[in-house]
Order: sequence, then structure tokens, then C-alpha cells
Amino acid sequence: MELTSFSATTLARFIRTNLVSSVAVVDAHLARLEAVNPKLNAVVQVRAEAARQQARAADAAISRGASVGPLHGVPITLKDSLDTAGMVSTWGTMGRADFTPEHDATVVARLRAAGAIVLGKTNTPEFTLAGITNNEVYGRTNNPYDVERSPAGSSGGAGAILAAGGSALDLGSDTGGSIRMPSHYCGIAGLKPTSGRVPRTGHAISFAVGALDAFTQIGPMARQVEDLSLTLAIIAGPDGHDPAVVPAPLGDPQDVSVRELRVAFYTDNGITSPSPATVSTVQTAASVLADHGATVAEERPQGVSDAERLWRSLYLADGGAWIRQLIHAAGTERLSSALEWMQEARPISLTEFTQELSRWNVYRSEMLAFMEPYDVLLCPVSATPATRHDDPDGPDFTYTFVHNLTGWPSAVVRCGTSAEGLPIGVQIVARPWREDVALAVAQYLETNLGGWQRPAL
Repeated sequence: MELTSFSATTLARFIRTNLVSSVAVVDAHLARLEAVNPKLNAVVQVRAEAARQQARAADAAISRGASVGPLHGVPITLKDSLDTAGMVSTWGTMGRADFTPEHDATVVARLRAAGAIVLGKTNTPEFTLAGITNNEVYGRTNNPYDVERSPAGSSGGAGAILAAGGSALDLGSDTGGSIRMPSHYCGIAGLKPTSGRVPRTGHAISFAVGALDAFTQIGPMARQVEDLSLTLAIIAGPDGHDPAVVPAPLGDPQDVSVRELRVAFYTDNGITSPSPATVSTVQTAASVLADHGATVAEERPQGVSDAERLWRSLYLADGGAWIRQLIHAAGTERLSSALEWMQEARPISLTEFTQELSRWNVYRSEMLAFMEPYDVLLCPVSATPATRHDDPDGPDFTYTFVHNLTGWPSAVVRCGTSAEGLPIGVQIVARPWREDVALAVAQYLETNLGGWQRPAL
């Protein structure tokens, strides 16, 4: 098997035990990146020589028996919405087209401290605020399974290059589905952690955006589920800056007995009808768990069909003022074409906003009540596999908004394939702070249903 097909976890073990050098691993990923990126436009900044120099230093550390971190010598990429010291970090906006931050985002610093080697930055829409990955700085990113299709957004660059084998690991951010949708469209694994688990310091949408900061979480994206667990343990926990992050215990997915779990699933959210292949994939995932001994029931939470309306109402409750503040702070003179629709937003009254905040908490309470007899909820990530670039409706996020509202951990893993050969993921939702449960189920489904498959790019 090629080095660019192994998990980051396996590569780290190979490097640590001298089975392969970091230089060889980095070179393999750079070569793959060079071969596929012209077709994808997924990686928008590359630091090849710096990465090779760090790889040589990583190998020297192993040779002298130095203590090393869990990602020592492993090549990764980073979404361009994350500040990365010494690298241009645009957030996808023209005002930062040449901006190089002095400090790493917290999660970037933690990955580097764990030994990861940054190969480059991956494309994102402006400020991560669109469901397709396109911006006026770098242009459009394509899906590695069909370049005429979208990798979704906003972590589309990360999803595309991971699926194509040009990076071993990346970090996405998720305000309405931006980790989960690219993971689904690109056939990889991704995790949106519990709200309050991972610091957003140094991210385009940080804790400072105001009342709706809880929508946005940073989480790992990788080809294999085991890398999500490894990475979450590295990036989670307070950083002394993000006031919403708490020191909640992090469980180990290996301690979870999947056969003892109680699982609910649904295939249609009552908003967007799923494709037959999507329905079949979710049903197959539920059947695999049932065959293993889990208790499985088909049941849909009552409030799911109202989630999209509530999320959209809250998102632009101030008429997009919080977004305009981001644009002004970045020095960007105008909205990109993908965000022009936000200019039409009108603020709601303070009374209406208070009512919507109340509905949000009632919704979260109702969802907690629904989950009382269950440990896990399975459902589609989206109604269809990857859409074409020219699809007027674009990607469907109605299945993901739900858990930006709840703030619950939601994992995605590939469990099926469409007739066109496109990946189909399943969304695995667990109770608050139980990423270990979501990841244990994702790992079981990956093992039994195949997970990531290299695209014929």
C-alpha cells in the first residue's frame, strides 16, 4: 500500500519505530499533492522545502532517541481559515490576500507541538461562510471523484486533498455543516466536536463573533476514523482565551461497547427528500449495527423539520452585521459574489431575537428528551451525494444545521457509493461530550462498510 493511503496514526507509528522516515512520508505526500492539486485546486499555499527540512529534523530526533509527540513527522494540511504563523492565511478574503500572521491559532500550535509537519493551507470560501469552496483569492476547488462536482464547503479544500491522498490530516471548521458536508462529498471521515470542546482562538469565526459563537466548532478531518480520535485528544481543552471551552473529560472510543448501544435512525428530515441511494446507505448502516447486537429503532426527532428555519433565522438575526464586522476587520472592501445574498438580510427586532433564542433552548431541550432512550442517532449528512458545480440548488445542508443548534458531537464516515461512483457518508450523532460514542460507531461502520476509497484521479 502507498504511503499516501495509510492513516496519520499508522504513519506516526511507522516513523516512531523507524519503519519509514519522515522524509519519505513527506516526499510521498508532496509528490501526490503535486500530481493531483492542479486538477483540484485544493491546496492554496505549499511550503515544500520547509516541510522537508522539518522532516529531516524529525528523523534526527528519532535517531538520537528524543521524546516525540503523537504526530511526530506526519505531514498535514490546514484549512486557510486558521491562522498559521509564517504562512499566508487569507481566510478566503481579498483583504487578507497577503496577510501572514505572527501567531498560530491554538489548534495549529497544538498540532505542531505534537510533531505534525504543515505542508500547506487548504482552500475555503470567504470567512468559511458558503457551502461551496470558492473565493476571489484562489478560485474554485473541485471534487476528486468528479472534478465537475463540488467538494462542498467550507472545508472543501481539506476534504478534497485528503480524499486524493495529498495530506494525511487536516482541520475543518463547522458552523452549519462545514466539516460534515465535505467529509460526505469527498468520502472521508470527519468530526464536529461538542460545542465547548475545542478552542476557536485564531480562527476566522472565533469566540468573539457574539451570541451565535456556539454554532462554530473546529474538528479533525482524515481518511480514517482512528485519526479523528488521535487528533481530538491533541486539540481539545481550554487555552486560556476561548471562554466557551471547558475541561470536560474526553472518553476513549475503544472503551465503548457498540453492541450495547441504543440507536435511533431516520432517512428523511421532512425538508429535503433523500436520494434512494442515501436512504439505502443509512438503512444499511443501521442494519450493520443491529446485526452486531445494538438496539436499533427508526424514529425521527420531531423538531428536526424546523431546524433549518431556526438556524437561518438566528444566523442572520442582526441582518448580517456580525459578518460585515468580519469583513471590515479583514480590510476587505466588498463581499464576494458567493456572499452577496447576505446583503439582502434584514435584522429582526430585539423582541423577535429574544423569542428565537428561547426557541433555540426549547429545541435543544426537546432534543435532549428525544435522546433519553438512545445513545446514538444515525441520519443522512445530505439528501444527495456531491452536486455538480452548476447545480442551481447547490449542496443541501438541511441535515447538518440540526447539530449546530444542539451543539452535539457529530461524526461522518463513508458507508456507501452512488450509481455514479460518488461517496455517501452517514452522520453519527451522540449526546453532548460523548465524542467517544460517535467515534466508536464510526469506527465500526468504517470497518464493516469500507470507509474511504481512493478516487481514480
